[in-house]
This record gives sequence, structure tokens and C-alpha cells, in this order.
Amino acid sequence: MKTSFAYIRPLLGAAVLACALSLAGCASAPPPTEDLAAARLSVARAGDADADQYAPMQIDQARRALEQAQAAAGNGRDAEARTLALSASALADLAHARARQAVTEAELAQRRAEITNLRQRLQGEN
Repeated sequence: MKTSFAYIRPLLGAAVLACALSLAGCASAPPPTEDLAAARLSVARAGDADADQYAPMQIDQARRALEQAQAAAGNGRDAEARTLALSASALADLAHARARQAVTEAELAQRRAEITNLRQRLQGEN
């Protein structure tokens, strides 16, 4: 009696499917811990740059996105957590840049006022 692949084919297909599913489970992305840490750092840096005063909308959005990312990570939704963490980082970086811009513009205005004052004093002496 000859052995036929007709008997083995369903078992072989099931074995291949089981292997593929187990490899897909192993190949999932790691938890977004680094992305969350980077987002926390960006939000803290923006807060240190007085973003609450100069870019309140962006820093609030960044904080909300970070909170949502942490909640998603806690619920095992790693892809969503990663996306939200990257969004929080970008918003916090924008808030930081806008805060630094506002501070720089204020310093520039102060220096220009000082220059104008010095010119007036020099003209008054002549």
C-alpha cells in the first residue's frame, strides 16, 4: 500500500498556519517605552522653557497626547501608544520652539529699545 499526501496535506497546512501565527506573535513590535520616555522628556523641556506662558495650546495638546499614550500603553495598545507618544513629542517640541522664539523676540525688542535710548542720549550730548 502506497502512502498518499492526501492524508498528510491537511496536517501539513495546519502546521504551517500554526507556525506562521506563532511567528507573527513573536514579530510584534516591542512596547513603546522609549517613545513614551522621549515624549515625557520633550513635554518637561517645553514646560521648563515657559511654554505654558508662550505656547499654552501646544503644550496642553502635548500633555493630553502623552496622557493618552500612557493609557494606551497600559491597555496593551502599543501601536496607538507609539503614535500618540510621537505626536506628544512633536507638539512639545513645537511648544518649546515657540516659547524660545517669544523669549528671543522679547530680548530683541529690549535690546532695540536700549539702542534707541543710547542714540537719543548721544544726540542730546552733541
